[in-house]
Amino acid sequence: MAAMKVYLAGPDVFLKNGREVIAAKQELTRRYGFVPNVWMGEDDAPHSTPFAFGLHISAANEAVMRDSDFIIANLTPFRGISADVGTAYELGFMVAHGKPAFGYSNDGRLYAERLTADYYKGAVAKADDGMMRGPDGLMVENNDMGDNLMLDGGIEHMGGVFIRRSVAPEHLLDDLGPFEECLAAARARLLGVAA
Repeated sequence: MAAMKVYLAGPDVFLKNGREVIAAKQELTRRYGFVPNVWMGEDDAPHSTPFAFGLHISAANEAVMRDSDFIIANLTPFRGISADVGTAYELGFMVAHGKPAFGYSNDGRLYAERLTADYYKGAVAKADDGMMRGPDGLMVENNDMGDNLMLDGGIEHMGGVFIRRSVAPEHLLDDLGPFEECLAAARARLLGVAA
């Protein structure tokens, strides 16, 4: 039986050390018995316009996802309090195609904690309707989940796990400990191989 292909989703490509992080993830993925499936053909993309370039990358990533058996998504908050929006799309794409999904975050806090502390700076209060709301009147949802309930829900419904660990702040986007935990969980659930 051929080794399972895993789509490695996340904002790693945007990091200053992105190529090194991606290479390290690919090596760990092989060590756990999976084939890393990531499109790295940026140099082959048409550069006629930035929009054409973006469409090419989008189509190429969707083709790689269709060719993958499951996904591991880096859901560490990126440029805000939630996961990278492109990664969230990719997670949803894979779940919609019925493929197992796993996720991790290098910020161990729940979404409601980040929303309250980081976005609203603690300025939330119970409103007349009994809901916790920010000063803008928007509800502060709290489902005891790591991110938006659709991300946690998709992973859970596809039999995966969402691993959350707090790492050193200076390594928030490149610490691979929680990623490796995800690989071990995927190996146990998909291949029946314990750690």
